[in-house]
Amino acid sequence: MQRWAGTALLAGSAAAYSLAGYFTRLIPLDVMTLLFWRGIFGGLMISGLVLVQYRGAAWATTRAVGWQGLAVAAMGVLSSYLYLAAFRHTTVADVAIIYATLPFMTAGLAWVLLREREGWRAIASSMIALCGVAIMTGGALHAGHLAGDLLAFAMTLTFAVTMVLLRRGGRQVSMLPAVAIMCFLTSLAAAPFARMGPIESLPLLHLALFGTCQLGLGLVFLTFGMRRVPATRAALIGLLDAPLAPFWVWLAFSEVPPTLTLVGGTVVLAAVLWNISGPTGAAEAAG
Repeated sequence: MQRWAGTALLAGSAAAYSLAGYFTRLIPLDVMTLLFWRGIFGGLMISGLVLVQYRGAAWATTRAVGWQGLAVAAMGVLSSYLYLAAFRHTTVADVAIIYATLPFMTAGLAWVLLREREGWRAIASSMIALCGVAIMTGGALHAGHLAGDLLAFAMTLTFAVTMVLLRRGGRQVSMLPAVAIMCFLTSLAAAPFARMGPIESLPLLHLALFGTCQLGLGLVFLTFGMRRVPATRAALIGLLDAPLAPFWVWLAFSEVPPTLTLVGGTVVLAAVLWNISGPTGAAEAAG
């Protein structure tokens, strides 16, 4: 039961994260302003959840996250900005393919830090998903973008660290306060470059939805899901973001995805479904 609850939560997290492209297209503001307001609304939403869930113990719960919680917050902020920097120095295809190596990075870190070992099914599923992302993005890394590709690699690594720390810390204490801190730190870092002036009511409503439905729910589902599912499987489920993102844009803006996107997305979805339908491995039993 824990396994399937965690899988559902992580699938929900991927669905929430996949809305980023939709909201970015919907809201006519610059990236730093989007990051600032998204972090504010997401942080307020998660902080409210902490207050409701823990009431008088909310402050003690926040202090209990310790160094691991602060590391989660720092890695999350760093990952967000490396993500943006990578897009400025390389192609979307390069970033997507490099990010698809997340399950492999997570598997290595989970083995070192958590002693979670994944079987052949998880590794094979990750390889299939990586091929699916490669198909979606045209299949090849581009030459001459070394700096951007290194930034994308660093972004993927920091997110893998974030996931493993959420898995490790979440076994003992709630990591919800840590992800709330992450949201506010992201806003603080974006504040010098963000638009602070008056924003019309409709864009402000969209920003609130961006922060709560995309970032807030994504982080809440991720935090609870990581307590129930091994880190490598969680990273693989997170790749559902890739085929879902163009689906929302198609629904909202009638942009028909290219054939390669549909084919590659189907491969990613099949890889994830094949993995989660398999028997529980040793790593899961240990978790």
